[in-house]
Amino acid sequence: MVSAASGCTLSDETSQRPLVQGATASSRPPSTGTAKPTKPTAKPTKPTKPTKPTKPTKPTKPTKPTAKPTPKPTTTPVPQANPAIVALLTIRVAGKGSTYEYRRDAFGQRWADVDRNGCDTRNDILARDLSNVSYRSGTSGCVVASGTLNDPYTGQVIYFVRGSGTSSEVQIDHVVSLSNAWDTGAEQLSDADREALANDPLNLLAVDGPTNISKGDSDASEWLPPVVSFRCPLVARQIAVKRKYGLWVTPSERDSMVATLTRCPGQRLPE
Repeated sequence: MVSAASGCTLSDETSQRPLVQGATASSRPPSTGTAKPTKPTAKPTKPTKPTKPTKPTKPTKPTKPTAKPTPKPTTTPVPQANPAIVALLTIRVAGKGSTYEYRRDAFGQRWADVDRNGCDTRNDILARDLSNVSYRSGTSGCVVASGTLNDPYTGQVIYFVRGSGTSSEVQIDHVVSLSNAWDTGAEQLSDADREALANDPLNLLAVDGPTNISKGDSDASEWLPPVVSFRCPLVARQIAVKRKYGLWVTPSERDSMVATLTRCPGQRLPE
């Protein structure tokens, strides 16, 4: 028993006892109302380290070019002047003119035997320009009876047979027509020189008859053969004839000759 002098009641005693372990939640001190922060469930990922920049590759050294052998100097051939044009430039240039009109008999006998070989000039040219030639019997190998002509003006092959209706298929052309020659200086030549000009093999070609008629007395400014490849040789022959006999060319004739010959470098005069 406790004495009353102690002055303490039982209730006071019990109220001062410490809490016993296992006390209920109701005995816990009241919550202050603030929730504890929750721990993060996952650790924050560490920032990735920046990748180091790749070092630039060193530029490859350019390979030294292999030394090329020094080319040997070549001498470029200097183009030679066109011989036919050079000859043309030595010929006088003037207009056509004569005191008297052209006459065929001013050039002597037609197809004379100027070389004294026993054959007239027409047969001499036929024998020169035709192939597979046969001769009329009893003429000492002078009169051409037949042959084959590769016509330089048209490129055609013509079979020549002598006869009243066939001989004209192949004619002998004066490359520089006698009428043109007369108007460009032949009037001033001697009779002998004009006859020589009319029968000179340099001034004569066996050609297609109708084409020869179409040519007439035209010069190079008025007519050139249909076969283009024969134009330079024909013009060169005309120049050779005019130079040989001292004839002149007209301005238009000269210009046409130059224009033709510039397409044929190296063209020479026939001998």
